[in-house]
Amino acid sequence: MAKLYFYYASMNAGKSSTLLQTAFNYGERGMRVMLWTAAIDDRPGFGAISSRIGLSSDAHRFLPGTNLHDAVLRQHDDAPLACVLIDEAQFLIRDQVFQCARLADEQDIPVLCYGLRTDFQAKLFPGAAALLGIADALIELKAVCECGRKATMNLRVDAAGKAVREGAQTEIGGEDRYVALCRRHFMARLNADAS
Repeated sequence: MAKLYFYYASMNAGKSSTLLQTAFNYGERGMRVMLWTAAIDDRPGFGAISSRIGLSSDAHRFLPGTNLHDAVLRQHDDAPLACVLIDEAQFLIRDQVFQCARLADEQDIPVLCYGLRTDFQAKLFPGAAALLGIADALIELKAVCECGRKATMNLRVDAAGKAVREGAQTEIGGEDRYVALCRRHFMARLNADAS
């Protein structure tokens, strides 16, 4: 029986690398996969899934109105899919998460979602909240805080390196403005930079 998986972690934990390695492993065995990523990054040349270590692959792009269930079934009807891999899953809307569950439950296609759990204000992303609620398997990928503990939080910093406390939930192209920290150091930086 296929499952809906949610692999979550802080920034820079290797989520995209893990997804691309999984796609490679399936392909090496002659199995077809379908890759998806959020269309939120509309800068020229973006839309592929890429990792900090240099791996990349083109992918289908989803918007809030994209019907993932129907799009996947169209591909699956052409030639069977072994699984669906979704990067930036925190940007899925609730309905899309349930569409992914239907693919696993009704079509027996495993769906592996990779994304952030929380934003820089420690608030759940909508897609992450839905996945945490209904996924069959929750797998936390590990990043490391500067102290050596597990990093679970995403601190956004300004150009001077000070913690940002307010703003839009998403900052396109601002990967260098985030620091993965354990909760203790996340709170310490927020409190220190507030004064």
